[in-house]
Amino acid sequence: MYNVYFYNRRDLLLCQLLQQVPTEGQNLTIKGRKIKVSTVQNMDEKYYVDVTFEAVKKGKASGADPSKKKKK
Repeated sequence: MYNVYFYNRRDLLLCQLLQQVPTEGQNLTIKGRKIKVSTVQNMDEKYYVDVTFEAVKKGKASGADPSKKKKK
């Protein structure tokens, strides 16, 4: 079992005891969001994992058609 600390920049996201340590470039899901492992550092049997979040793409709302506006 390994102590793994997940960081986004300097913000602590999650601490977990894991069977396997994530590798660089691996895709994971934490708190319902997709992340990619940037770096993994080992210090005194603790693993510090830097991650980056995948950009969330926002689409247009289906009811945003300007021709269907309410008439006064």
